[in-house]
Amino acid sequence: MHDTRPPAIALFGPTASGKTALAVRWAQARGGEVVSVDSALVYRGLDIGAAKPTIAERGGIAHHLLDVRDPWQAYSAADFAVDARAAIDAVLARGRMPILVGGTGLYMRALLDGLSDMPPADAAVREALAARARDVGWAALHRDLAQADPIAAARIHATDAQRIQRALEVLQLTGMPLTHWQQRAAMRPRLPVRVLRLALAPPRAELHVRIGRRFDAMLDAGFLDEVRALRALPALQAHPSPLELPALRAVGYRQAWQYLDGATNADTFRAHAIAATRQLAKRQTTWLRGLFDTRVFDPGTQMHALDDALALFLDRRR
Repeated sequence: MHDTRPPAIALFGPTASGKTALAVRWAQARGGEVVSVDSALVYRGLDIGAAKPTIAERGGIAHHLLDVRDPWQAYSAADFAVDARAAIDAVLARGRMPILVGGTGLYMRALLDGLSDMPPADAAVREALAARARDVGWAALHRDLAQADPIAAARIHATDAQRIQRALEVLQLTGMPLTHWQQRAAMRPRLPVRVLRLALAPPRAELHVRIGRRFDAMLDAGFLDEVRALRALPALQAHPSPLELPALRAVGYRQAWQYLDGATNADTFRAHAIAATRQLAKRQTTWLRGLFDTRVFDPGTQMHALDDALALFLDRRR
């Protein structure tokens, strides 16, 4: 039986892999609109350091789910899934094709595969966990998680503060481990589109070069001035632990904040920011290579194959 739902593209990839440029080119050629799947791009004021596409880079293509929260506001994967489905419906209503673009795996899973009915974030519990992490380190909290939920701990890196915090938060709020909730996840109503899942994965050495060049371009474009403007926002000045906010955990921002605090010099700041970005790219690449029903391509040598995969998907008879 043929799937008669309209088509959509899910384009995964690590940071700096060229997703945005490819998505815009496809949207221009195929009548699409971009739905961002990026946990940094949802925040207002995170522009240069988050590589938010400029108006020129958007190429006249509508981009959705950019700038939907202030950096001190919460925004969960469940929030994203609701907003993204609404954006997809609106794109389809205009007779356009949704192109889902990003590297935030939790967001993409929440949208495509659904999330379990876990409790919402609790500010008091999160602050208590963050305070303990400041005392003993996130690695110690990861060890706590490994005792309570070894399956979740095996999936979560010991330096991934946000996911460690969420897993322990769920455990404290419900008395049940995160894995329990994930295993109980009921399937959400299926998306109103049939999705082609593609991923970009440049060779590691090439990706490292791209990350370094892009970060230097960010510095030239005024990244530090952007962080200074964030630091001047009253809501962030009043926050007891601004670097614990999800927005400021985005790679580059934490390192820039610490540099402006005088904790590092310019060379150390640059090195730490690039190293953190490389670590993020490594985690993203590892995740996408384990995805089910997703074809992985090197955009440097397989661009024609990518275009062919898209054409075969869109032009085949339904």
